[in-house]
Amino acid sequence: MMDEKLQSIVDPMKERFSAPVYVYADEASLIIPPEMIVEACRVLRDEHHFELLVEETAVDYWPELKPRFHIVIRLRSLKHNLIIGMRVPLDGNFPSMPTLENVYPNANWFERELWDMFGIRFLGHSDLRRILMPHDWEGHPLRKDFPLGYEEPQYSFNFDEIDLRKPYAKE
Repeated sequence: MMDEKLQSIVDPMKERFSAPVYVYADEASLIIPPEMIVEACRVLRDEHHFELLVEETAVDYWPELKPRFHIVIRLRSLKHNLIIGMRVPLDGNFPSMPTLENVYPNANWFERELWDMFGIRFLGHSDLRRILMPHDWEGHPLRKDFPLGYEEPQYSFNFDEIDLRKPYAKE
């Protein structure tokens, strides 16, 4: 069950952007396409007083490619003491979306981290360069297909295959 104040914001956003809504633990997230995310953030900031970008991070759904990533955004309204979430699905191995810097200036640091760790490009970003890894690092270490060294990552889809090759202690 969603808070009534939040429901009064989610419903018009859902209509305006044809956005599916995902609700979990009394928190709502709108699923917004990348080409509409800047406008959705402007509307939430200017019309609904969500003046603070709290979080911008990503989830990698590899080996799925459609969508491979979700950008997860959380905005806070200090005036109404509310948090709203948005998810932006991005397809493929070379994902990109418009930057949120012009709406929320602190997006600069979040987006640099997402570029560095996941390889997600933010079109129009003022300074998209590595922030955590060395400048000459190759690859993006939080991608699920990033090589970890000697062992192949074990997931639910390849569990049995990997388990057969694992060395176990002998009695």
